[in-house]
Amino acid sequence: MTTATAPRAQSSDLIGQIIYAVRSMGVAPIPRNYQLFYEAYIGSNPDLTRDLAGLGSRATQEELDALSHRYLGTGQVAVIEDAHTRILGELDALLKLLRQEQNSLESYGKLLGETAQRINSKSSFSNDLLTSALALLSEATGSTMAHGEKTVGGVVQRSQEMDQVRRELDEYKRIANTDSLTRIANRRAFDERLAATYDNTALLPVTALVLADIDNFKKINDSYGHPVGDKILATVASVIRSNVRKDVFVARSGGEEFAIIVEGNTPEEVVIICERVRRALETRIFRNSRSGIDYGPVTISLGFAMASQASDPGELYANADTALYNAKNSGRNRSVIFDDSMKKDYVGKSWLIYRK
Repeated sequence: MTTATAPRAQSSDLIGQIIYAVRSMGVAPIPRNYQLFYEAYIGSNPDLTRDLAGLGSRATQEELDALSHRYLGTGQVAVIEDAHTRILGELDALLKLLRQEQNSLESYGKLLGETAQRINSKSSFSNDLLTSALALLSEATGSTMAHGEKTVGGVVQRSQEMDQVRRELDEYKRIANTDSLTRIANRRAFDERLAATYDNTALLPVTALVLADIDNFKKINDSYGHPVGDKILATVASVIRSNVRKDVFVARSGGEEFAIIVEGNTPEEVVIICERVRRALETRIFRNSRSGIDYGPVTISLGFAMASQASDPGELYANADTALYNAKNSGRNRSVIFDDSMKKDYVGKSWLIYRK
C-alpha cells in the first residue's frame, strides 16, 4: 500500500494530527491553511505533499497561498465571499420591497379608515361626498393592487436570483468534492460520506466499506513515468465506476487507493461486487496505441468490512484497511472480507505531513 495515505485512525485523530502539523510548522491557524494541510495530509496529491513539506518550519503565508493557488485553485474563497455578498444584496433588496409593500398597505388601511369615518358622519353626508369617496377608494385600490403586483414580481425575481446563487454553490461543492485526475469523488467527499454511515443504524448490517489498492503501482510509475501512472489511475477509476451500481459511492481516497461504499447488500453480495471489479480490471488491456507498449497487467487488491462489524466510521475504516492489508500480504489481486482474527497481524501506518 502507498505510504502517502492518511493514518488509519479516528476522524478526531486525523484532525488532531493536522492541527499538530500546522503548529509544528509555525503556520497561522486560519481556515485556508487548515484546508491546504488537509489536502496534503490525506496524500491524494503527492506533489502538494512534497512541496508543502519542502517549505520547512518557516513557511510564510505568501508561500502557503502560492501552494493553494497552484494545487487547490484560486477561486475557492472568492466563490464563497461572492455568493455571500450576492445573497446579502438580494435579501436587502427583498426587505426593501417588503417594507415598501407594508408602507403601501398601511397607507391604504389609513385611507380606508378615514373614508369610512367621513361616510359614517351624518353631518357631512352628501351624494357628492359619497361619489368622491368611492372614486378615491377606487383609485387607491387600483394603485395598491398594482403596487402589490410589482412587489410580487420583485419577490419572484429576488427569489430566482438567490436560487441561482444556490445552484452555483452546489456546482462549486460538486467540483470541490471531485478528484481532478480521476473525475470521481475525492478524499474530502469520502470523509463526509463515511462520517454519515452511522446516521442510520438499521442499514449497518447491509452497508460495506471496500478499500481497493492498485498492486505494485510504484513499479508502474518508476518504469513508465508519472504521466502513464496518471492515465492508469484514471482508467482504474473508470473501470470501478462502470462495474458497480450508479448509487454506489466511489472515491479516490489516497494516491492509488480507492474507496467504495456499498449499501443494501449482504457480505456475500459484496464479495461478488468486489470480484466483478477485480476481474474487469485484471482482463483490461493497458497498451499505448501509438508505441504498442503494454503496461499491463494492472491488478488491484480489495479488502472490505461491514459497518455492523465496527462501532464508528474510524473503526470501520481500520477494519477495511486491515482486510486490504491481508489481501496484499497473501498474494495481491484478490478480495478479502474482514474478520477479527486479522487484527493480530495488522500493523497500522502513521504518516505525518512534516516527515522527511
